[in-house]
Amino acid sequence: MQLGDARYGLKSWVGGYRDQPNFVIAMVSGASFAAPRISQARVPAVFSRAMRQTQGAMICPSCGKLISVSEQKCPFCGAWNPSLYGYGPVLQRFIGRRLDLISVLVGVCVVLYVTSLALQPEAILRWRGVFGILSPGSQALYQLGMTGGEVWRAGWWWTLLTANYLHGSLLHIFFNLMWIRELGPLVVDYFGQARAFVIFTVGGVVGFLVSNLASGNPTIGASAAIFGLLAALIVYGRRTGSTMLASQVWTWAVLMFVMGFIMPSVNNWAHAGGFAGGWVAASALKTGHEQREGRIILMLGALLALATVAGFVMSFVNVTAILLHPR
Repeated sequence: MQLGDARYGLKSWVGGYRDQPNFVIAMVSGASFAAPRISQARVPAVFSRAMRQTQGAMICPSCGKLISVSEQKCPFCGAWNPSLYGYGPVLQRFIGRRLDLISVLVGVCVVLYVTSLALQPEAILRWRGVFGILSPGSQALYQLGMTGGEVWRAGWWWTLLTANYLHGSLLHIFFNLMWIRELGPLVVDYFGQARAFVIFTVGGVVGFLVSNLASGNPTIGASAAIFGLLAALIVYGRRTGSTMLASQVWTWAVLMFVMGFIMPSVNNWAHAGGFAGGWVAASALKTGHEQREGRIILMLGALLALATVAGFVMSFVNVTAILLHPR
């Protein structure tokens, strides 16, 4: 989805921000007190030993069988490094035996949406029509990683990753999360969690890349990645001979693409690019029935996740620096 108020670029809202009296940095100093000295070098080591289990048994997060923590590879399902170097058992106690990718994606989108509203609360009161209820301001969205516009012309490539998790209104995030929860579990079941995350990410990246090259307008939203998930399901149906699945998903994809021309502020370039990206990614990857997820796909998923987190940090730091020190 494209945001009309963001098309004026970074310079316009930076100038307006500079004159706002309520954006003041207050330095608060408090009394200090003496505390027992603890070697800073020992703290990480002690914490690491407390969090890591190097012996004993654990439940394999992939197949649910009882295995040794020291196993480099699950003897039952072949999952690589099931103990996560000894940190897996502790993580299982906090998040359960199996990390749910779809819940993580939904949670991240919700947290970032609420954060975008909190960063620029005055934007909530602006009326943008029914489809713009509770819309974050462009300043907050740039801080969190919106792509296109000035930031794309400035070479901020990482916004192709971060814009995937940002949304422009209450209805925008509601419908996108509804489709993620509808399509995501199917892609996870057919391809595996790591492959599903790669497909989701590649769909979003290719969609935003096509949008930036074709129109250059500021854009956000998970809809490009959702079209990537649709493409992945079609690829799976064609590969396995499930014509009913492929036909049903084709119908969804066509209807959603047509709706994009009817509803306002919909980025059809991103939808088309996301579909193409998801198709290519799913075609290049094995399904879960063909091959279990191994070390390479797990590392690729981890690298994409780390790059996305780093992108959020870079966008926030860079835009905040512009706001605090305008030229």
